[in-house]
Amino acid sequence: MEPRSREGTRRRILDAARHLFATHGYDEVTMRMIAAEASANVALINRYFGSKRELFAEVLALQGRFPGVLDEGEELAVRLAEYVADRLGAESDSPVLATLARSAASPEIRALTQDRIRTAMLEPLTARLGGADAELRAAIATSIVIGVGQFRQIFGPVTPATREHVVERLTAVFRACLG
Repeated sequence: MEPRSREGTRRRILDAARHLFATHGYDEVTMRMIAAEASANVALINRYFGSKRELFAEVLALQGRFPGVLDEGEELAVRLAEYVADRLGAESDSPVLATLARSAASPEIRALTQDRIRTAMLEPLTARLGGADAELRAAIATSIVIGVGQFRQIFGPVTPATREHVVERLTAVFRACLG
C-alpha cells in the first residue's frame, strides 16, 4: 500500500471515529461502526490504532488545545463568556465537548477524558490564573465550560434575545469564579 493511500485510509478512520464518538459516545460506538463509516475493515483499524481505546485517545489528541480562549490578550472572563455563549447558541456541539460529554461516564476511558480535560484546559487555566486557589478557580470555570456540552446535549441550542446579554451575564459568572 502506498504511503498516500495508507494516510488517506488512516484519515478516513479518524474522521469516522471523531464523528461517531461525538454523536454516540465511546461505549455505544463499535469498531464495526467505525469501519463501515470509514469504508475500511476492522483488522485495518486495529493495525493502525491497536484498539478502540487507542483510537479514541488519538481522536482526542487531534482535537488540539482549548480553542485560543486561554491565550494572553483580552480579559479572560470575557473570552470564556463569549466561548460559552457561542457554544450555547450553536446549531451543533463542539466536537470535543460532545465527545467528552457523551463518553465521560465510560470506565474504560475515564483516565483519557480526565487527562484531556486536565491538559487542554484545567492546567493551562490554572497556570494563567496563578495565585491562591488557582486550581480551584480553574476547576470551577472548567466545569462551567464542560457543563455547556451536557446542557446542549439535553436541551439543544439556547436562543437568547441577544448574544451580548448572555455574554454580559456569563462574564459576571466567570469574573466571580476566576477572581
